[in-house]
Amino acid sequence: MPDSGELADAVWPEMGRGASTVVVPVGSLEQHGPHLPLDTDTAIASAVGRALSDVLIAPAIAYGASGEHEEFPGTVSLGSQALESVLVEYGRSACRWAGRVLFINGHGGNGPALVKAVTLLRFEARDVAWVPCAVPGADAHAGRTETSLLLHLSPGRVRMSRAEPGNKEPIASLLPRLREGGMVTVSANGVLGDPTGATAAEGEQFFSALVERVTKALARWEPGPDGRLRWEPDLDGRLT
Repeated sequence: MPDSGELADAVWPEMGRGASTVVVPVGSLEQHGPHLPLDTDTAIASAVGRALSDVLIAPAIAYGASGEHEEFPGTVSLGSQALESVLVEYGRSACRWAGRVLFINGHGGNGPALVKAVTLLRFEARDVAWVPCAVPGADAHAGRTETSLLLHLSPGRVRMSRAEPGNKEPIASLLPRLREGGMVTVSANGVLGDPTGATAAEGEQFFSALVERVTKALARWEPGPDGRLRWEPDLDGRLT
């Protein structure tokens, strides 16, 4: 039975029960400014999954909860409730034969659905967890961080000639307005941050660090109360 590779390429006689770790990227189809593709979150989560060893990488769940971006054409959102249902049923089905299921989340707006779905699945005694594509110190949306990552992963898909700064206020100060009125009320071009200084070299550093953190979390496999895999012990010995 295969213990690594693309799940979509496998045939059923190769599949056993209870051994495989299935990694499922969870992304979105939403605006990412005038310069990044709509599937940026899915592309990043999928690339992280494919960089892991000894796992089966499943086709991505490519639509998420992106209601805050719906004023921008091209965005398609399932909403949090529908995404939660999809994740629950996915986990129930895959756990009939997989030993573990790990959702790799590329879009922050999917977080509430993942917490609810994975918490339920774990209550049902299914070995499911999730992990975010989190880069320490990252800007919020379509800025330098995501642009650098895409320049490393898929440079031909980035329109750097169209890249322009967006709202550079701290995300904490923007959240009340963003939640009330959506992204368009805080950024006319859909960017939070400044992508103009992004580079592929910086993106490679971001990506390598991200893969290393997810690899360590996967090897440790210690889901917290919200089902998220903990990264590593902090100075007090607590896992974060």
